[in-house]
Amino acid sequence: MTDAQSLSPREAFDMLLAGNQRFVASAPEHPNQDAARRAQIAPGQSPFAVLFGCSDSRLAAEIIFDRGLGDLFVVRTAGHVAGAEVLGSIEYGAGVLDCPLVVVLGHDSCGAVGAACAALEDGVTPTGYVRDVVERVTPSVLAARAAGRLQPDEILAEHIRHTVDLLLDRSRVLAERVAAGQTAVVGLCYRLADGSAQLVAARGLNVSVSAT
Repeated sequence: MTDAQSLSPREAFDMLLAGNQRFVASAPEHPNQDAARRAQIAPGQSPFAVLFGCSDSRLAAEIIFDRGLGDLFVVRTAGHVAGAEVLGSIEYGAGVLDCPLVVVLGHDSCGAVGAACAALEDGVTPTGYVRDVVERVTPSVLAARAAGRLQPDEILAEHIRHTVDLLLDRSRVLAERVAAGQTAVVGLCYRLADGSAQLVAARGLNVSVSAT
């Protein structure tokens, strides 16, 4: 059983990316997915990462990072938009379960980002609660445009970075854990065609970040 408390943020990050590299190479190990693991973690969980991602059906976390039961504490919403329930769930994973890594996972061809861009272009927004999702993505699109980042990949990366910053701005629990070196918060962009996850934001982790 992976004990989150024994891992540093960098070790957790490296373990997550190693799983993604196995997935990309079509060489998954499918760790922690058998009956023995199921019985082992029945008394309690100790995930090594909180994964806050888009709800898109193509982003099944345990598959694309080649992990198993009890490894990831997963929170997902359309466009990875964060309200109080999301923040509370992430704080539970980091503060109560002591996860050393929090990941914001976005992806190319994101419908929520595309809808926000379209709404700004033609002034037409979706109805119902989908509109709320689009409105929460819109500030990221506006920030990207203000910075001259107009390509879809650039807008997506801005939205991921914006979400990382929002989590730290709104959650004292996360901000204090990052400041203390207990947890890192990173942003990853997943590419649907090749299955790779590219780092676009990192707080509390000394790693090279894509300039996208």
